[in-house]
Amino acid sequence: MKRAFDATLAFVGLVVSLPLWALFAAAIRLEDGGPVFFVQDRVGLDGRTFRAFKFRSMRHDAERATGPLQARRRDSRVTRVGRIMRATAMDELPQLWNIVRGDMSFVGPRALRPGEIEMEGGSPVPLEAVPGYVDRILVRPGLTGVAQVYAARDISRRSKFRYDRLYIRRRSFALDIRLILLSFWISFRGTWESRDRKY
Repeated sequence: MKRAFDATLAFVGLVVSLPLWALFAAAIRLEDGGPVFFVQDRVGLDGRTFRAFKFRSMRHDAERATGPLQARRRDSRVTRVGRIMRATAMDELPQLWNIVRGDMSFVGPRALRPGEIEMEGGSPVPLEAVPGYVDRILVRPGLTGVAQVYAARDISRRSKFRYDRLYIRRRSFALDIRLILLSFWISFRGTWESRDRKY
């Protein structure tokens, strides 16, 4: 039931959002002339990697000097169009295609990049070694989820994984609907980038 719901809603979302795709694609190209899409390997169900698609919200050379680095508050690498897209989560629209393909679900843990690390006590720790990692790859990653909606943006991955495990234990169709509706409200308010309460 969840997979059928995801695929149907994602397909409808793709059709309805096509005018936004054209708008954001034009805005991205006009701002700096770089590529419209940002394609990245992510870890999915059972630890398999897949290619995730997003509208590019940072400079096209954003990782050249630093390598993979999570966005920070007032990150200078984020473009003007990117700030709008990130606040409203419109940069994630292309991931509707990932949901149609079955790489992702609407609701689930956030898809991580292969080889990501977490700094704990000043030392790098592979995310695979953080408690909860194994649990979270037993379900498809989600466009939204408990951690994305309820957790403060800058808490540790260890803490976010606790939210993910809570979702995995309590997941239900009713919870998914609640999280999807809350996510629409956060997008409408443009508060996805908030470091505090999002709604």
